[in-house]
Amino acid sequence: MSNIVAIVGRPNVGKSTLFNRLTESRQAITDEVSGVTRDRHYGKSEWGGKEFSVIDTGGYITGSEDVFEGEIRKQVELAIDEANVILFIVDAKDGITEMDTAVVQLLRKTAKKTLVVANKTDNSTLLEEAVEFYNLGMGDYFPISSMSGSGTGDLLDELILHFEEDPDKEEINLPKFAIVGRPNVGKSSFVNALIGKDQNIVTDIAGTTRDSLNTRFNKFGFDFYLIDTAGVRKKKKVHENLEFYSVMRAVRAIEHSDVCILMIDATRGFETQDQRIFHIADKNKKGIVILVNKWDSIEKNTESTQQFEDQILKQISPFKDIPILFVSVLEKQRLLKGLETAIEVYKNRTQRITTSELNETMLAIIEKNPPPATKGKYIKIKYCTMLPTATPTFAFFANLPQYIKETYKRFLENKIREIYDFSGVPITIYFRQK
Repeated sequence: MSNIVAIVGRPNVGKSTLFNRLTESRQAITDEVSGVTRDRHYGKSEWGGKEFSVIDTGGYITGSEDVFEGEIRKQVELAIDEANVILFIVDAKDGITEMDTAVVQLLRKTAKKTLVVANKTDNSTLLEEAVEFYNLGMGDYFPISSMSGSGTGDLLDELILHFEEDPDKEEINLPKFAIVGRPNVGKSSFVNALIGKDQNIVTDIAGTTRDSLNTRFNKFGFDFYLIDTAGVRKKKKVHENLEFYSVMRAVRAIEHSDVCILMIDATRGFETQDQRIFHIADKNKKGIVILVNKWDSIEKNTESTQQFEDQILKQISPFKDIPILFVSVLEKQRLLKGLETAIEVYKNRTQRITTSELNETMLAIIEKNPPPATKGKYIKIKYCTMLPTATPTFAFFANLPQYIKETYKRFLENKIREIYDFSGVPITIYFRQK
């Protein structure tokens, strides 16, 4: 389980620069697939052996100064709901502003740990003047320069002290499925249809925020936990940034799950927002099943299903090995098939392949199709193994791993997928010095 850190504060205090500093070096490593649309406001980071997610709330605000205050209020409130620790960024050059004080009033209402970060303390004068931030009444502050990186080490040392440890996992042997997707695609109705009672009130009331609900599902021969993100509601105000809300809500559910059931609306197609949620699940190496809901309300011909599927695969490329099912929550069509598929994906994600079997299979393929020589150097792969990680990860040992191209890595992944069933599951491949 990954902890979530939210970066909050008024505009232009350097939230995005700090976000980039925390996530960029890490992102370069974790994005195995080149060409993945990177989310500018959500990333993974690591410090002291602890991995965590970082959300930059500011990246979602658009509009003029006068619109900002209301927007910031909503973002901070949501960050308080969803994050484990909050980084409140202030600007050492500006000192305390009215808007900072307004943010402090919101943060005071929460029991969540908040660290005050005085950014842009780029010289000794600013360092001395930053003492003023004690007046915020939020305790110690951390002087940093997110541009140069000075002070970020001390901040991170403190940050990880406030992470939640994994609770005793008495439920460890039960799969956890997260139902994710944009607002109003039918997530709550899907859960209600399965459970047979209206546990999640389906309503359009503004801001019915609630925690993702964990529901034990034990019938029709299934036994697992359902993690529902039905708290994302369409708000009354049109200008509100719905994208931010659905992503923020989805992040927590995705991180706590084994398999994500991504629901999309057939009447609207696979939108940017769906793509974004898909990539967060992919980046977290979760199993993924796509359910196209409201299929009953689409005018269809014999090619409709295939065309729709091709369109989705094009948008999630290069990850193509994904189950896509066409369902109707309203008509209760193929809902159990959706669950069966999620169980299969869970089994695919947890399967182990012995080293001897993997070497026997893969080395023969590599011998027939060796990696192309680079700069006159011949690359030899001598050995491979599946690493004992939570998600399917393979290491191939070679004499010159640095010369192996992305295309060859893709070739090996496709071969592994052809031979073993990893449908719906992201795979990681490393090349290492033998």
